[in-house]
Formats: sequence, C-alpha cells, structure tokens
Amino acid sequence: LQLTLGLPTVQYCADKLCMSPNYFGDVIKKTTGDTASNHIRQFVIQLAKNGLASGETISQVSDHLGFEYPQHFSRMFKKQEGVTPSEYCQRLRP
Repeated sequence: LQLTLGLPTVQYCADKLCMSPNYFGDVIKKTTGDTASNHIRQFVIQLAKNGLASGETISQVSDHLGFEYPQHFSRMFKKQEGVTPSEYCQRLRP
C-alpha cells in the first residue's frame, strides 16, 4: 500500500484488493475484530511510529505518509495515541 493522499479510505483499500468495501470491511472485522477504518488508521499510525523511531522528523513522516499538511497528521496521531508526535518522540529518547 503506497500512501499518497494521507489516510486511505476503506473504498481505496478495497479497490486495491479488488473487493467491495463491504466485503473488505467484513474480512477485516472477522480477522481483527475491528472496523476497517480503525484498522487502516492503526496501520498508518504504526508506520508513523516506525518512522519516528528510526529518526525521521515529524514533517518527513507526514510527507512519506502522504499528508498534505503535517498538522493534519499530528491531529490524527494525537487523536489515536493520546499524545502528539513530538511527545511520542520525547518518550522514545532516553
């Protein structure tokens, strides 16, 4: 999955896998117990965490994930994780 427009939609992911959005959602729900949109968001957050842990800046991570503005990425990250990307990075440092 190549991210070019920020957080991918369920429709986008389903299309890439040649599935209907409903079937894609059902498969994700059955496999993970979570909704497709939450699973996608968690996947993107994990990619972000990996980038931040490897030393990328917040702007670099945001750009690599396809967010037009780093602020949009930061808001999504905080909503999902309860801390900003900056706070997350501070926690990684000894």
